[in-house]
Amino acid sequence: MKNFFIIITAALIAVGCASPPKRQPPNIDVDLPAEWTVDDSIAVPVGADTTSWWTRFGSAQLNDLVDEALSENHDIAVAVARVDAAAAIARIAGADLYPNVNAKFDASRRQQNIIGIPIPGAPGVIQSRSTSFGVSLDAIWEIDLWGRIRSGQAAALADVEASWADLAAIRLSIAAQSVKAWFAVIESRLQMELARQTVASYRLSTEQVRRRYEEGVRSSLDLRLALTSLYGAEALLESRTQQFDRAKRQLEILLGRYPAGSVNATGDLPVIADDVPSGLPSELLIRRPDLLAAERRYAGAERRVSQSRRAFFPRLSLTGSTGTLSEDLKDLVDGDFSVWSIAANLTQPIFQGGRLLGNLARSQALSDQVLAQYALAVLSAFGEVESSLFTEETLAKHESHTQRAAEQSEAAIQLAERQYNAGLVDYITVLETQRRALDSQSQLLSVRRQRLDVRVNLHVALGGGFDLSKEWKQFLEKQTPSGTEASVE
Repeated sequence: MKNFFIIITAALIAVGCASPPKRQPPNIDVDLPAEWTVDDSIAVPVGADTTSWWTRFGSAQLNDLVDEALSENHDIAVAVARVDAAAAIARIAGADLYPNVNAKFDASRRQQNIIGIPIPGAPGVIQSRSTSFGVSLDAIWEIDLWGRIRSGQAAALADVEASWADLAAIRLSIAAQSVKAWFAVIESRLQMELARQTVASYRLSTEQVRRRYEEGVRSSLDLRLALTSLYGAEALLESRTQQFDRAKRQLEILLGRYPAGSVNATGDLPVIADDVPSGLPSELLIRRPDLLAAERRYAGAERRVSQSRRAFFPRLSLTGSTGTLSEDLKDLVDGDFSVWSIAANLTQPIFQGGRLLGNLARSQALSDQVLAQYALAVLSAFGEVESSLFTEETLAKHESHTQRAAEQSEAAIQLAERQYNAGLVDYITVLETQRRALDSQSQLLSVRRQRLDVRVNLHVALGGGFDLSKEWKQFLEKQTPSGTEASVE
């Protein structure tokens, strides 16, 4: 992100007057702590580049899916179009810094009736006809003495930067959603496989109970309980199958594909092996793209306040025209018929019914609104990081406890089945241990996926690390003809 602002500023300054406001986070009177409030073992310093943070999960398939989402997702295409629109508005805002030149061609034929002038031998009404042709080059130019136009252009350029930061935020969001959707597909597939294994296990138990019932060893109650568990497991399998199908289609939408439900995520849920380089709280202001966008919008709002103040000052305009004027079309290229004019005017606003004062008040109110939105975004960002760090720490303990519960439930099933076969416990005890084992294993999958989602949330809360410098250069090249210097007018 830092490189992005260096590149955009250098590119815009290359055209002289076209420069955005300098980047400086506004003061919101919030005391930032020296470090995050969680355990220091989690909040490690920022190290290597974190642009492709999803590669930390160690899956080549995931890397390919995220790359596909970043290139094909339609929300990103919408954000790119918004950047193009913001750049066009910036060019419009700076157009008044240059003379407005127009070429004009005039042709007219006129007839006049002269009545009341006595001329001997002439009719009562005298008609006079004339033809006129003219070609001219007209120019008008407002000299930006007080910087009113430049302030408006600087505000528009800040909007371009905000649009690019928005693009980075959307790219980060799409990457995060794609990673989470990939985790959801894996978990739903594992949950479906667990349900299928449960159905097979319950079917085997039901057959065993049926044989004992037919032999007169067990009562019909045991058989009905076994069938109840089997039918419930089959219903659960159908539900898990639906969830798996829904997760696949959701992932395909993020990838920009038709939601045919054909995508699949192989393997197990990845294991979280290292900590996120979370850095210091003060670094968050320059790492999160949404905070960068909010700061740029505040900078633009401040420039619009300046533009409104400068609207009270006099305006100096120059107008000029040169060309030829003749009654004959062929004389338009004859220098003897040339005409020209040049003028200057200085206009000082005196009374406009409160329009200028109202516009200034509106600009100041909008600036205050954007500043309050920035402060809220900053506090929310800190809250997201702190919450993600704390949640990750607690979920790690949660996963450890759930893992031990799943192991004990598996051992309890084996023990209950042996005791049931020996006639020491009733079948309800077996069913209870089976239910608890299924719940523990299903919960373990859910907790692992929750922990992975929180890790993704933490990456997003810390800004993700997208670098738009390359994309910005390509955008500048697209805006200018080949062979000319890339810049935004």
